[in-house]
Amino acid sequence: MPSALVLNSTYEPVSVVSARRAVVLVLNNKASVVASGADCLRSERRSIEVPSVVRLIRYVKVPHHRRVPPTRRAILARDGHLCQYCDAPAESIDHVLPRSRGGAHEWENVVASCRRCNLRKADRLPHEIGLDLSRPPKPPWRFGWVYASAGPSVDPHWLQFLGVSA
Repeated sequence: MPSALVLNSTYEPVSVVSARRAVVLVLNNKASVVASGADCLRSERRSIEVPSVVRLIRYVKVPHHRRVPPTRRAILARDGHLCQYCDAPAESIDHVLPRSRGGAHEWENVVASCRRCNLRKADRLPHEIGLDLSRPPKPPWRFGWVYASAGPSVDPHWLQFLGVSA
């Protein structure tokens, strides 16, 4: 089942929840539907479009900005699922400065990599074997936590609320 983006009453993204949870929020009058997806849930007496974006009725105070850990899913999403060395489809991640040489597992040191480039690089630096990064790794944008929650594909309805152009 798909996911839904939850917006605060001020239209700021708050979290990503399952579509089932979004329907429950709407049925309990805690949220209103902003955009609907293609799916539909049916019961004996009712038919409800599964929401893609819901807005909370009451404002919820979010205490701090989220710092997203560099997970495999989030790194692959940040880099567009492309190897940062050869632009082939990426299926793994690579530490630019290998951990065996003191490299940390942080956003500025981890990139998406195809299996071939990852095995070729091993525990060396990219320039030692003639590899160049297509772009330097950096922390994700303000709402990068959405990648960690939603996975590789972000619903097009979400983009306007995340400040991303389609």
